[in-house]
Amino acid sequence: MRKTILTALVIGLLTVVMAIPALASNGKSGDSNGRPGSGLTVTVEGTGLTYDSIVTAQLPAHGPFQELFVVDGNLTTAYGPGDQGYVGGRWWLDMNGNGEMEPGETFLCPLLGPGS
Repeated sequence: MRKTILTALVIGLLTVVMAIPALASNGKSGDSNGRPGSGLTVTVEGTGLTYDSIVTAQLPAHGPFQELFVVDGNLTTAYGPGDQGYVGGRWWLDMNGNGEMEPGETFLCPLLGPGS
């Protein structure tokens, strides 16, 4: 029961965090690349490029993942396409702030090019 409640809370928090960029876009229904409703964006710190994205699946916490951070209400990461350290959209978001990757914090969210 406790695990079910925790999972529901984590999924709810992830949903809210992923909705922040969409809300910040003032209801923009699409982007210049023709992807209607792609309100989720991820900024790569190293290049300054911002990519559209979509969450496609929650993943088990096994294998390589790249951490996402929320900075000023926007999702950011250190590495993007072409960078060493980029793992192809396998992300984890530290939901409880303990600095450890745990079940329910990992998901597949590919970056859709080109960045802008």
